[in-house]
Amino acid sequence: MMLMKGLSRQILFAMSSMAVAAGLLVFFGTYFAFSILFYFSPWSEGTDNWLTGLDFIILSILIFIALIGAAVASIRLARRILEPLESLAQSARRIKDGDLSARAVPGDHSLGETALLVEDFNAMAQRLQDMAADMTLWNATIAHELRTPLTILKGRLQGMIDGVFEPDEKSLYALVLQVDSLARLVEDLRTVTLADSGHLDLRIQPVRLKDEIQRLAGVLEQELKEDGFELRLQLSDVLVSVDTMRIRQVLLALVTNARRYAIRGIIEISLSVENEMTILRVADEGPGLDSDIASSAFEPFRRGTQSGSLEKGGNGLGLSVVRAIVEAHRGKIRYAPSDKGGAMFEISLGRPVS
Repeated sequence: MMLMKGLSRQILFAMSSMAVAAGLLVFFGTYFAFSILFYFSPWSEGTDNWLTGLDFIILSILIFIALIGAAVASIRLARRILEPLESLAQSARRIKDGDLSARAVPGDHSLGETALLVEDFNAMAQRLQDMAADMTLWNATIAHELRTPLTILKGRLQGMIDGVFEPDEKSLYALVLQVDSLARLVEDLRTVTLADSGHLDLRIQPVRLKDEIQRLAGVLEQELKEDGFELRLQLSDVLVSVDTMRIRQVLLALVTNARRYAIRGIIEISLSVENEMTILRVADEGPGLDSDIASSAFEPFRRGTQSGSLEKGGNGLGLSVVRAIVEAHRGKIRYAPSDKGGAMFEISLGRPVS
C-alpha cells in the first residue's frame, strides 16, 4: 500500500503542477500576445492594457477548474498504473515467502509496458515453480534409484558378515555389478548437471569421425552378432570438430539402447553431410519409442511403460545424457521413427571442417 500511496501522491502532484503551469502559460501568453497586437492597433490610444480584477478572477476560476480536472485525471491514471504494480509487488512478496504459485494481475492491457512487465514476471514465476517441481522430482527419483543398489549391497554384505552368504566369486561379482550401477548413475547425473549449467568439460578438436565410428564398431560388432544384431555402417569421410570421447559415449549409449530394447535385426549408423551440416544417425528395426513419451524422450528419468526402445529398465538418464553431450557441442538431437518402423536418433553436429 505504501507503493500505491507514494506513487499516487507523486502522479497527482505532477499532473496538478502541469495543469497549473499550462493554464498560466496559456493565459499570460494569450494576454501578452493580444496586448502587443492591441498596442500597435490604431484604436489602442488611451486604453489600459494591464490586468484588471475581473481578469484575475477569471484566471483563478480557470486554474481551479484545471486543478480539479488534473486531480481527477491523475487519480484515474494512478489507479490504472498502480493496480498491476501493486499486484506485482504483492506476488513478489508471496514468492519471497515461499508461495511459488503467486501470480500478478496485468490489469489494463492498454498500458503496454506495464502489462508486458506483469506477463514477464508471471512467466518467470511459472518457470521458477517448474524448476522447483523438477528439483523435487529429481531428488525423489535419485533417492529411489540409489536406494535399490544400496539396499542390495547392505543386505549382501550383512549376510556375509553374519555367515548367511559365502563370499565366493559369484557373490562378489554381483556386488561389483551393483557398485558399477551406482557409479554409472552418479556419472550420468554429473554429466547432465554439468551440461545444463554450461560447465561440461569438452576437448574439442578436428576429428575424422568415420575412423572413430569404425573403431567403435569393431569393438561392438562381435557382441552384437552374438545377440542377433547386425551392425551396418554408411559413413561419409567427414572432418568435424568434436570431443572424440564424448561422441563415442553418445554412440555407445544409443547402440546399447537399441541392443537392449529393439528387436533382433539391423542397427544402422550413418554419417553424412546435409545442407552443410554434419548428420549422425543411429536407427534400429523396432518397435521404437512409445507414442506417449516420444516427445519427452530426452527428459531425465523418462521410461517407457510399454514395449519400446526407451530405457524402461535403466535409470532413465541415458537419453538425457546423450542430449546433454550433443547440446554441449552446440548441436541438436531429435527422435523420429525409422524407415523400418524402429527408433531413429538424428544428431546434428554443425558444419564440417573444411
